[in-house]
Amino acid sequence: MSFLRRVRWNLVGFLGKLVLWLWAKSTRMTVLGEENYQKLREQGKPVIFLVWHGRIFIIPYFFRRRGIMPLISPSEDGEIAAQIMSRWGYKILRGSGSHAIIKAWNEMKGELKRGGELIIVPDGPGGPNRKMKHGGLKLAQENGAYLVPFTFSTSKKKILRSWDNFLMFYPFSKVVAIYGKPIAIDSDLNNDELEKERQKIEHSLVQLDNEADHYYD
Repeated sequence: MSFLRRVRWNLVGFLGKLVLWLWAKSTRMTVLGEENYQKLREQGKPVIFLVWHGRIFIIPYFFRRRGIMPLISPSEDGEIAAQIMSRWGYKILRGSGSHAIIKAWNEMKGELKRGGELIIVPDGPGGPNRKMKHGGLKLAQENGAYLVPFTFSTSKKKILRSWDNFLMFYPFSKVVAIYGKPIAIDSDLNNDELEKERQKIEHSLVQLDNEADHYYD
């Protein structure tokens, strides 16, 4: 990367973090369902957060300073997130299902074996919207990690016209962030049983979005 590109990306990261921090701090935030997740962490259990691509706007701010490892697309849009999140103490990992992922996969396995936490976007980086891929499920199965669905919504929604219906919140609005119930994956499941589990988790993620979207009704 050239010197000018490094300067540009450093500026993007610095300003992006500042703007997002001010933006989120202006809201009144309610957090639901955190208790079961906290119990897992107190026990040193590895965790994989599952967040739809359309609900990631809050992620860099919400999970800041926890040392979590997010899997971020190698795309230029992913670079924006990586620059912001690296300034909040995340363990940045670049990769996606549409790119060579063997090295990233091994790093994620290592992080889970150390009792760490990952953030995975199960429908990213290119969709289809809210259709779960198998990656997070297999990671959990192979490493004894718990899957924790996560979402947010807001009293004043701004939904972009994008493939993922990207959700943003306006400054000074009310925001609800919801942890779903932790999910353990049996290591003995065969492929058919794993597919049924994938469908069930996909449905629970969609239902969690619905719960969040109707919270302020």
